Amino acid sequence: MRTCSLLWLGALTLAPAAARAQNADARVAAEVQRLTPRITEIRHDLHRNPELSNREVRTAGIVAAHLRALGMEVRTGVAHTGVVGVLRGGRPGPVIAVRADMDALPVTEVTPYPFRSVAKGEYLGQQVGVAHACGHDVHTAVQMGVATLLAGMKAELPGTVIFIFQPAEEGAPPGEEGGAALMLKEGLFADLTPQAVFGLHTLAQMEVGHVGYTPGPAMAASDRFIVTIRGRQAHGATPQLSIDPVVMAAEAVTALQTIRSRSMSPMEPGVLTIGMIRGGERFNIIPDSVVLYGTVRTFSPAVQDRVEERMRQILDGVTRAGGGSFSLSYQRTTPMTVNDTTLSARVQPTLARLLGADNVVQLQATPQAEDFAYYGRTAPSFFYRLGSTAPGTTSGDHHTPTFMADDASIPVGMRVMTGVLLDYLRGA
Repeated sequence: MRTCSLLWLGALTLAPAAARAQNADARVAAEVQRLTPRITEIRHDLHRNPELSNREVRTAGIVAAHLRALGMEVRTGVAHTGVVGVLRGGRPGPVIAVRADMDALPVTEVTPYPFRSVAKGEYLGQQVGVAHACGHDVHTAVQMGVATLLAGMKAELPGTVIFIFQPAEEGAPPGEEGGAALMLKEGLFADLTPQAVFGLHTLAQMEVGHVGYTPGPAMAASDRFIVTIRGRQAHGATPQLSIDPVVMAAEAVTALQTIRSRSMSPMEPGVLTIGMIRGGERFNIIPDSVVLYGTVRTFSPAVQDRVEERMRQILDGVTRAGGGSFSLSYQRTTPMTVNDTTLSARVQPTLARLLGADNVVQLQATPQAEDFAYYGRTAPSFFYRLGSTAPGTTSGDHHTPTFMADDASIPVGMRVMTGVLLDYLRGA
């Protein structure tokens, strides 16, 4: 009898909390419905006018004006073009941060969207197409919507929210600093230290209405390398007078792949990709050098060290055999993204309540990388994936010309992120 009484009393205690959560969810859902057309138009505008990393001048201006109109404290010019808004609630509570990235990619868009990008920009000295081929336009628009929603609740908001609109998530141009690391270096959290940091990213392989997350290690560390192979220039008709860097580069490309297959355990995840090769000026001239550009993705510092070591050994062997030489610039650009396990467990019930448990998926760790990882070094962090493909359709992969993020992901993104932030602030 005593046990039953305690259970009944517990139910009475929990019922008001559950009712409050349902009421808050309903209020947010109604506001999201009202805001969606406006935020969708912002997304379309950002999509039509994408800007490359560290060049997000127009985007930053739109974001800053939006935050100022909401009455926030706004800082601009952080890490070149970053924007930070601070919303101080009317009640005491924790400090938290939420981040969206703003930059686009050197990709020429090929989609049926009426708002598709036809923008051009300069990348590595060449004119290229520019497109939001990774969904950062959606991230920015969603976070602008979340800022609007929470600003409308300012008087009753228990705590402070730092809205981070970050440039250069895709990586700063060669010779420049940028992204999350530079924002932190320039004192992003100097005045306010968050107790938790949140972020989201579209996922082309997931339908709208679903979200996914990975507790613990979630995304790989990302390294960037540039290999310069040097030989001796000659006429194409007299190869015996050359030291051919093209042949050495071709051998290097295939030999470097043996690092994955023969120098790493098959149980250890890792990727080595060469994405760009440059060399030569004319069809009948053997050039004096060839440059390879690529990336390495790992989940272990020991494997990271081993890959760099083996790259140097292989390149030394290939170029010695060919009579040439090499230089290797190897940059450890982004650490592994790790979702705090305690914070993940705390957020999961919110996701399930808002979308239904069947629409919340635990994902395997991915070799994709995210400089959101740097925020996780300052505070517990949680980074999740937002389904962005319309049911019954397909999208090209991220970073491809046919990548598409459906507008229907925008209200879902606003509702979920707002709920996650509110629950944390309210101690749920």
